Parts: sequence; C-alpha cells; structure tokens
Amino acid sequence: MHPRIWTSTLLASAAALAAAAGMTKPPAPAFTDDFDFDQCGMLMPDGGNQFFSLQPGHFLRLEGEDDGEELVVEITVLGHIRPIVFQEDGQWIMAIARVIEEREWADGELVEVSRNFFAFCPTTGDVVYLGEEVDDYEDGVIVGHGGAWLAGEDGALPGLIMPGRYLLGSRYFQEFAPDVALDRAEHVESGLTIETPAGVFHDCVRIVETSPLEPRSESIKIYAPGVGLIFDDGIELVEFDP
Repeated sequence: MHPRIWTSTLLASAAALAAAAGMTKPPAPAFTDDFDFDQCGMLMPDGGNQFFSLQPGHFLRLEGEDDGEELVVEITVLGHIRPIVFQEDGQWIMAIARVIEEREWADGELVEVSRNFFAFCPTTGDVVYLGEEVDDYEDGVIVGHGGAWLAGEDGALPGLIMPGRYLLGSRYFQEFAPDVALDRAEHVESGLTIETPAGVFHDCVRIVETSPLEPRSESIKIYAPGVGLIFDDGIELVEFDP
C-alpha cells in the first residue's frame, strides 16, 4: 500500500475508534498573532529566507485556470522601499519595508495591481507582512482598492508571510487588519517534489490559508526553496528569475 494511503487509513481507523469510545477531537491550536517583533531591532528591506525572497529583481510568473478563467499572476520584487512605524505592546517599532508588486490578469484583462510591503527580521529569519496598496481594475480603469491595509493604521498590525523555519503544524496570522484582511496560514506538509511548467522542484512545502472573514474559503499554496511560490490554487509557476 502507498505510504500516504496507509497513513490516511490508519488515521481514519484511529478516528473511528476514538468516536466509538466517546472521545472527541481536541480543538486545533489558535493562530498566533503576537510575534514579539521588538526582538528584531529594526525590520529591514533586504534578506528573506529560502521560501521568500526580498532580492530586487526576483520575478515569478504563474499561469492557470480558476473558476473557468485563464489567470496570469506576475510577482516582482522592486527596488523601492517604504518606512513603516507601528506599535507592539506599547513599544514603537520601525520597519523599512521592501515593495513587491503583484499583477493579476483574468482572460487577458488586468484585474488587480497590488504593492505589498514586506521586511526581514535578522534575528529570526522571518519575513514580516506590513500591508498593501491595492488597485482593482475593470476595463482598464481603477474601480476600487479592496483589501488595502497598513500596519500602524486603523488597528492593523503586521503578520508573517513566511517564518524563518518551516515547522509542521505552525498556525499564524499573515495579515491582521480588523474587518479588512485577516489571512491565516497553517503548515500542513513538507518534503514535497512538485513539477510545474517551470521545472521540477524538491523539498517544497504546502501552506493552507484561511480567513475568519471568509469562513468557507480555503487557499492552497506551495513554495520551493530558492524560488518561492510555485503553486497557488491551481495556477502554476511557468517562469522565474531568481
């Protein structure tokens, strides 16, 4: 029997025995929202870790189909930086964020351009998410800015986009902007070998993203070491420049 099938069968049997014995599944651990960023000193725009690069010029292009639409996403680490100041537990923390631009097309039409702000914690190797500016497009015209937020404004605080160490079972907030953006991540699998049009990648990790603002929504992302995002809900990496 295939190891994954055997493991699933064993877990299912254990769950059935537990149910028969009147045992209940323990609640899942909470998602971390307190990161002690004061230990980082100043959050810096340069660096990154094996799954998330802040190197200017780093480029990813993903393509695929979702809900019947042909999607293209391009992610580019820009040379731009942005200072951001926020409070954590009453202490002011300074960040110099790197700007990463993401452009998305649906059926050949530009639908969104976002400028995301990330910084590196040299103490932990974490990449910190500090906010984003969003332009929503329709017929080539900006029609909104949905999901925009910035740490330090309107109660928003930074989250993690990628910890310095990938630990199975880790659960944490990626964004913490009340009523606007509350994306969360859970580490569910590692050591994966994934083939995409851009090549075969080893030692990849899988992350499941959810949000209490969209309780029934779930997003699957896969990251490859030295590259970054290679799979995002059905769209796959087709080109990259490390």
